Amino acid sequence: MARTGYTLPVFAVAAAKAALIYLCEKMDSLATVEIDLLPDIAEISISQVAILDTHSALAITISEPGDNLDLTRNTPIWAWVRLSPRQSQALILEAGEGLGKTSAGEAAIYNYARRLFDANLLPLIPTDKTVTVSIILPEGRQLAQRTSNEAFGVLEGLSLLGTSGISQPLSAADYLEEFRLQLQQKVKTCSNLVFCIGSNGMQVAQRLNIPETAIVQTGNWIGAMLVEAGLYQVSSVLLLGYHGKLIKLAGGIFNTSSHLADGKLEIISAAVVASGGDLETVKTVLASKTADAAQKQLLELGLSELVFTHLATKISQKSQVYVHKYASYTLKVGTILCDRQGAIISQDSLALELISHFH
Repeated sequence: MARTGYTLPVFAVAAAKAALIYLCEKMDSLATVEIDLLPDIAEISISQVAILDTHSALAITISEPGDNLDLTRNTPIWAWVRLSPRQSQALILEAGEGLGKTSAGEAAIYNYARRLFDANLLPLIPTDKTVTVSIILPEGRQLAQRTSNEAFGVLEGLSLLGTSGISQPLSAADYLEEFRLQLQQKVKTCSNLVFCIGSNGMQVAQRLNIPETAIVQTGNWIGAMLVEAGLYQVSSVLLLGYHGKLIKLAGGIFNTSSHLADGKLEIISAAVVASGGDLETVKTVLASKTADAAQKQLLELGLSELVFTHLATKISQKSQVYVHKYASYTLKVGTILCDRQGAIISQDSLALELISHFH
C-alpha cells in the first residue's frame, strides 16, 4: 500500500517551530514537534536544532513526501529564527537561499503555507517580540532547475506551495487510469484531440483558443495515451508542450518521466547532424546542462528553428509508427514545441492543419 507523507510547507513550518521553541524555552533537546495541518495533526521529526546566540536559533528537517515521485524527497529544510522587539507584525517570513522569490521580490510562500506558519508560530511568540523566520533550502536553487517554476514567475528556488499538508500518493496505474478515463469521455464529442503536456502546453492551448472539450492531459504517459487514441480511432492528435519533454519521443522514448529515461541532449545532437550542423555545434549541445540551455545556444547560432522543426516532424512520425505498431491504426499526429515560458519555438507541417479543426 502506498505511503502518505507531508508537503514541503509542513517541514518548513516544523523547522521554524522547533527553532522557536528551542530559543524561547531553552530546551536541551527536541526530537519532534507537533504541527497543526488545519485540520489534521502531524508529528514531524527534527533532524537538528541549535542556539546560535541569545536571540536566534536554527533548526533542520528533512522532507519526506511518502511514496510520491517528488524531487524534494530527503531535501533538508533549514529555518533560521530571530527574536527582536515587537514591530508592527508579530511574524515576518523571509526567503533565504534556495527558497524562490516572485518577480516582485517577495518570498514564494503561498496562502496555505502562510496559514500554517500563523497557526503554529503565532501562539508561541511572546507579546513583546517579533519573530523573523528565514527559510533556507540548500538544494533549492539546483532542484528548481528541474521544475517549471520560472515559467510561473518563481525565481532562484523552490516555492512553498500547496493546499494540503498531506502528500497523498497515487500509483502510476492510478494516474494513467485517470487520464484514460478523461480521453474516453472526450472522444464521445470530439474526434480531433490536443494532448497537452504539462502546464506549458495548457497555456499555449488556451492562447490558441483550442476548446477545452478537445484538450486531454497525458502526464508522462504519452505513448500509452496515443495508443488509447488509436484504439478509439480518433482522427487526429496534436501534441503540444514543453520541448524538453516532447523531444524524448523523437528518440523513441514514449514515457517521458525522468525517472525512466533522458537522452534529451543526445536527441537534440542527432537533430543537429540531420539538419546539417557541424561537429562543433554538436559539442556545444552536449556540453549544455539542460535542453533549455541547448536550445538557447542553437538560437544564438541561428539553428534553433531548423533543428527543432526537424525534431517536431520526427516526433510526429515516430508517434504515428508507435500507434500503428500497438493499435494497428493510422493516426494523424502533429507537434508544436514550446519553451518553459509557453512561447512556441517550432511546429511540424501538420500542426497548422490540425489547429484549423478548432477554428
